[in-house]
Amino acid sequence: MSEIKVRFAPSPTGFMHIGNTRTALFNWLLAKKLGGKFMLRIDDTDFARSKKEYEDAMRESLQWLGFEWSEEARQSARFARYDEMRDKLIAEGRIYPCYDTPEELQLKRKRAMAKGQAPIYDRQALRYTPDDIAKFQAEGRKPHYRFKLLPGIIEWDDIVRGHCQYEAEKLSDPIIIREDGSYLYHFPSCIDDSDFGITHIVRGEDHVTNTASQIQMFEAIGGKVPTFAHLPLLTGTEGKLSKRLGSLGVRELKAEGIEALAICSFLAKLGTSDSIEPYYSLAKLADSLDFSKLGRSQPKFDEEELKHFNTKFVRSMPYELVKNRVEIDEDFWNKVRPNFDVVDDIKIWTSICKQEVEPLMEDTQLTDLAASLLPPEPWNDDTFNTWLNEVKTQSGKKGKELFHPIRKALTALENGPELKSLLPLIGYDKTYKRLKGQKA
Repeated sequence: MSEIKVRFAPSPTGFMHIGNTRTALFNWLLAKKLGGKFMLRIDDTDFARSKKEYEDAMRESLQWLGFEWSEEARQSARFARYDEMRDKLIAEGRIYPCYDTPEELQLKRKRAMAKGQAPIYDRQALRYTPDDIAKFQAEGRKPHYRFKLLPGIIEWDDIVRGHCQYEAEKLSDPIIIREDGSYLYHFPSCIDDSDFGITHIVRGEDHVTNTASQIQMFEAIGGKVPTFAHLPLLTGTEGKLSKRLGSLGVRELKAEGIEALAICSFLAKLGTSDSIEPYYSLAKLADSLDFSKLGRSQPKFDEEELKHFNTKFVRSMPYELVKNRVEIDEDFWNKVRPNFDVVDDIKIWTSICKQEVEPLMEDTQLTDLAASLLPPEPWNDDTFNTWLNEVKTQSGKKGKELFHPIRKALTALENGPELKSLLPLIGYDKTYKRLKGQKA
């Protein structure tokens, strides 16, 4: 068996959103599981919309997610190769020029649909006479180019969708070159996949019809047809997820404290028969990959569900994964992590428990009494309630009048983590000093 090789081929026309993050993830996991290679290909043929800032952000997102790649290519550097194959297929009659205007094509589609016919291109361009072409050129028209599909059944066995087949006669010859000479996605992608030895293409199900056309393109250029897997598209509250709709992106999730491995764990199991559980290693997540567990319906992506999952992820997150990001030891991390929603929540705990606090004294009579009633250590999660009840009984105070002065003395904050969890971590000495108004 030849080595598995996959590719992720983003267009740098927007920031990386959750939909193409999922595509990148499945490609990377497949390569990892099968010991293959993961390639990054920048599809930057759309000069008008491609921007370096988008490409830089995509690379940063991929690296943050943990997706390493062994090879990369850029389509804008390969036009000579595309032109070579274009000229070859024009000479063979598989690529042909069309002078139809967008308005004429739209009118043809409307007429076909009015007759109850499929709105496929009628191949009028193949019937042009030299006089027709001379007339179009005199009018200043510039041609776009189509790939000519050969009649017959186009079929393949899809890893996700099973056996797929299309009748070529029921498909339009795809436009592969615009009037301005720029290439659309289909043709350069096939040339690249063939040249770079891509064995498996994992992408969204919106490409299924493209795949039928591209299979003939692979054959026309003499390339080997890859194995395909078409993933059901994610849907969200706005409908289909798209970078053009400005849907939620990796950068936004990262800024909100969502962990990279939480995103990967969530997306890898969303829409599968597996439960969504935390994976703390991409390698282990790759081992669990099973395309047969993907449902055919479109899974719904809910940002709030991801945030709740991230909380679950963080609260059992191994110290090994955070030790380079936090200035605490493993014992402290394991004690406090059940209280977190995001890793950055550690900051308030360390500031209260590990750093000096200047108490804010609101009721010294109460806090003096509370200090005198502190029980000896060792303390646990029950210590606070037992102690506070005794302070309540002896002071006659309750509610905010009781609780607030103690919180401000111990933490110098109006609000914050539960004191019953903080108290054992602050310890007797610091607690006593702070209740007495001393910096500790």
